[in-house]
Amino acid sequence: MAILYVVATPIGNLQDLSPRGAEALRNANLIIAEDTRVTMKLCQVFGLKAPLVSCHRHSEDSKAPGLARKILEEDLAAALVTDAGTPCISDPGCEVVRACAEAGIPVIPVPGCCAGIAAVSVSGYDAREFAFYGFLPREKKDIRAKLEEIARGVKVAILHESPFRIIELTEVIADMLPGVKMTVCCDLTKLHETTLRGTPEEVLQALKSNEKTEKGEYCVVLDLHGITLPVKETETAEWPLEAKLIEAMKQGMNLREAQETLTAAGEKKNAVKQAALTLKKLFE
Repeated sequence: MAILYVVATPIGNLQDLSPRGAEALRNANLIIAEDTRVTMKLCQVFGLKAPLVSCHRHSEDSKAPGLARKILEEDLAAALVTDAGTPCISDPGCEVVRACAEAGIPVIPVPGCCAGIAAVSVSGYDAREFAFYGFLPREKKDIRAKLEEIARGVKVAILHESPFRIIELTEVIADMLPGVKMTVCCDLTKLHETTLRGTPEEVLQALKSNEKTEKGEYCVVLDLHGITLPVKETETAEWPLEAKLIEAMKQGMNLREAQETLTAAGEKKNAVKQAALTLKKLFE
């Protein structure tokens, strides 16, 4: 029977592969992997024999339709995996899932590891409502804009960050949101798993004092309860053209002269003409 299993794989500790996940991979006729070299190691540990095919972020748009056809035409049980964690959650796979679903192939989740969920589960924050944002933009200006959007919209946010940018991200958070609570997890489920908790300043100090900070992947949880940002100043509303014409006429111009002045200032001629006609009707 043609079917696609979306299988969560370990994010570090191989013992976290569920029995059902191992069974789905063992029974698969085809394993669709983000990186076949990474998944091959998992196959070797668990004795998996299914052929591997690569389908990553930069190739899934073109490969997904063909993979769906192959699964359907050859009546395959296929398993979709990423390098670590749950496919499609800040990882590739959504195009394969979409293509299979549109082809009428049953798509079955085999749940398991997810770094973001693991991090929020040990944060101690009230996460009855939260939002997952994955990796933020790289430019500092864009990071600040995104953090402001997050702080105005949710109470708990989950972020991913690389070891090479975690200090910069924490510095921006410390500057913008000094009262926020942070939980920063690194190498979740691995031998040297680390969890830091505190204010941005406290976390920043711990990161800077650790000579191994630039190793491992980071998951950041922000507790934004009680955080209030300044109200944005609203931009001055643009005057309608009718008002601009009236203002010009207050300075001694007639309606035609006012039209010419606005047009010379860059207003669209037809729009100014229409505004003038509206004023004429009002005057009448």
